[in-house]
Amino acid sequence: MKLTQLIVLLVGLLAFASSQAASPYAGQVKAGEVCAQCHGMKQPGVGSPFPPLAGRDANYLKTALKQYRDKTRVSELMNNIAGSLSDSDINDIVSYYSNVH
Repeated sequence: MKLTQLIVLLVGLLAFASSQAASPYAGQVKAGEVCAQCHGMKQPGVGSPFPPLAGRDANYLKTALKQYRDKTRVSELMNNIAGSLSDSDINDIVSYYSNVH
C-alpha cells in the first residue's frame, strides 16, 4: 500500500471515530430537551419523585436508557421518552450526565 493511500485511510478512520464520539455539549442540549423536565440538569426540583441523573455511572445510565428504549425495562413514561433516542443521543446524554457533579 502506498504511503498516501495509508494516510488517506488513517484520516478517514479518525474522522469516523471522532464522528462516533460522545459529546457532552450535545448531551447537555438533548438532556435539556428530553430529561431535565423530570430529572433536572444537575438536580431535580424539590419534592420531585424522579431521581437525579447528574454524576451517575455512565454504564448504568447507558444500559438503563437502552433498556427503556427497547422496552426490556418497563416504565410507560420512560419507554415513550427513551423510544425517541438514537444510540448517538444516548451516548451524548450519558456523556453529559455522568460528568456533571
